[in-house]
Amino acid sequence: MNTRKPNAEATTEPIKVPPTNAPASTLPEFLRLPPPGRLCAYTGLSRSYLNSLILPSESNAGKPAVKSFVIRRRGARTGVRLLDYRSLRDFILAHAESGAKGEVAK
Repeated sequence: MNTRKPNAEATTEPIKVPPTNAPASTLPEFLRLPPPGRLCAYTGLSRSYLNSLILPSESNAGKPAVKSFVIRRRGARTGVRLLDYRSLRDFILAHAESGAKGEVAK
């Protein structure tokens, strides 16, 4: 059934959409480790390399370079490990190689 009035005027005015509260390019606060065999969607780093950055080991003298957190239910042996995105980004930028003119790529 057509509910449009036959003599109603059409308009060419653009539709105004109210802005959302989220910024245009939203970056995550935390990242989850990618599944085995897959790369991180934000950094392109492998799961094993991310693990080497977040877990204490002899190679990092027991002090991981990137902050991470484990969320578990009470009494559970396993949980979800989340990486602090800002800490990972800071690590990547601190280890970025200089470009041809001595500038770090942004």
